[in-house]
Amino acid sequence: MGPFQITGAAVVDGSGRDPVDVDVAIDDGCIAQSGASGAPGERLDAGGLTMTPGLIDAHVHLGLSSPIQPQFSFRISAAEIAADIFATAGATLDAGFTTVRDTGGIDGGVVTTIAKGKVRGPRVLSCGPVQCQTGGHGYYGAEWEPTELWSSHHVPGLCALSMMSGNADELRRNVREAFRRGASFLKLCVTGGVVGAHDRLTDTQFTVDEIAVAVQEATARGTYVTAHAHNNEGIRNAVEAGVRCIEHGTDLDESTATLMAAREVALVPTFAVVEQLLHDTAGAGLGESTRDRVLGVRERMTEALAVAKAAGVRIGLGSDLIGPAQDRRGEELTLRAKLETPMEALVAATKTNAEILGLSERVGVIAPGMQADLVLWNGNPLEDPELFADPANAVLVVQAGRVVKDLR
Repeated sequence: MGPFQITGAAVVDGSGRDPVDVDVAIDDGCIAQSGASGAPGERLDAGGLTMTPGLIDAHVHLGLSSPIQPQFSFRISAAEIAADIFATAGATLDAGFTTVRDTGGIDGGVVTTIAKGKVRGPRVLSCGPVQCQTGGHGYYGAEWEPTELWSSHHVPGLCALSMMSGNADELRRNVREAFRRGASFLKLCVTGGVVGAHDRLTDTQFTVDEIAVAVQEATARGTYVTAHAHNNEGIRNAVEAGVRCIEHGTDLDESTATLMAAREVALVPTFAVVEQLLHDTAGAGLGESTRDRVLGVRERMTEALAVAKAAGVRIGLGSDLIGPAQDRRGEELTLRAKLETPMEALVAATKTNAEILGLSERVGVIAPGMQADLVLWNGNPLEDPELFADPANAVLVVQAGRVVKDLR
């Protein structure tokens, strides 16, 4: 669409500064000016609404929009899996998230299809399949199934959960394959996980030298490695090997947090998935054993957030939702607002996440020259952060200067 101007909204620019009542002009997909009236084009009256940057979720699984076990056991058709993925992508946009980092589950075709505008969805950065240790977290095949058959569970161009490596050479081959298939960064599982089949949260996976191989390959391509890590030993192994980000960080201690801050390693806690698995394990397509694993994680992850914050670690925000129920992605901000402040939660989901994703020169704040990714909220989520959790409260969503949702 041509140039237009949004007037009358209280603008929260994502930097952490207090809201201001200014008009925002948009032209050629970017913010042309802020605070000046009389710009050319249509005027959209946003009186009584609150404007924020488009939200960013740094930990999503669009490819796990169907129940995991049936999906990777050939009990759901590729057509239904695709329908679930694209429905979740559209719901993500409708919730106010204009950018996401997919941390495992989709193959490159999904990213391309959304980018071409053939289906509605956010801007997607993807690691492709997660890199996992043989028999470790991310493997959901039967115990009797040979490991080499696991990749046959992938649907090329659509879903690809994980690749198994038994040593450094296999890992190097697999990360190169992930890049060949379009990955823009890498993700390794270096500990067990909550949604696991053959591992425990206390397990550490991959050695420091093995993790460093992935870091070397990512660095050679000008990108980075993030690591799924719950226990402190696995977190420290990943940091010492050179990863740039830690996902979850449940049992992070003070000394490792200090090391993370010194090496500028970010942390992305994930609270929404914990709530999801505690309250509706079956809805995610998982058994009660998964719920047993998650007991205690919420409290320890809360403690880790405080430890990381005290150490000066850069802290982003991710929902990690799995299964079909991914429409309330903004609940991650609501939960974080209870542990910090609503403004801190918003900054984590905008400016900080843009920095972690390497997109800070394009998105994350409302400022002239930035891409026009904007959300207008029905009310003030800084006063009532529960507004973030309900997609209906995101009454207008603009992505790269194009209105993609309008409920006004």
